[in-house]
Amino acid sequence: MKTMTRRTLGAAALALMASASTVFAQQAPTVRIRGEITKVDGTTLHVKSRTGEDLTVKLAEPPRITGMVKASLADIKEGSFIGVSAMPQPDGSQKAFGIHIFMDAQKGVVPDRFFPWDAKPGSTMTNANVATTVSGKDGQDLLVKYKDGEKKVTVPPGTPIAKFMPGNADDLKVGRKVFVAAATKEADGSLLAPNISVGRDIDPPQ
Repeated sequence: MKTMTRRTLGAAALALMASASTVFAQQAPTVRIRGEITKVDGTTLHVKSRTGEDLTVKLAEPPRITGMVKASLADIKEGSFIGVSAMPQPDGSQKAFGIHIFMDAQKGVVPDRFFPWDAKPGSTMTNANVATTVSGKDGQDLLVKYKDGEKKVTVPPGTPIAKFMPGNADDLKVGRKVFVAAATKEADGSLLAPNISVGRDIDPPQ
């Protein structure tokens, strides 16, 4: 009986360890990639990160590529779904230092939310729909709304603005800047990217 109990407990412990390993694998941390393509080998890219690291980035199959092109405030209208990289201000508003305009197809796929961002110390990201846009004393003022709230965003003159476009393998060229939101580290040290954004005539806003 004791032998059976030990065997049962041992099997339960192994099952628990296997389960914990599975959960850990499912929750593997992701990393963001910001950098410049230095070499293209099919769907494997060599990227120099903005911090100077040489990264090997493998695109998931099939590759999901979006291009990013220059845009302007005139392209941001009521109802536009945008992402705002910003710094919080004392009055609770956000001061943008980069904006990207999502494609209609990305609505409902990209979560609308407000969260901490790692482009700069203390920065934030707001993915939200534009409710109003008016001229302000320090630039254009936007009121953006997301599922759990809203934010007033000031867009100073000269703020880089880009919009997403459907992309393809032709976008993967040496010298172009790229952004990957959530890459996972592989056993060989490379990074697996489920999708990638490539700047065509503008660096992807950070």
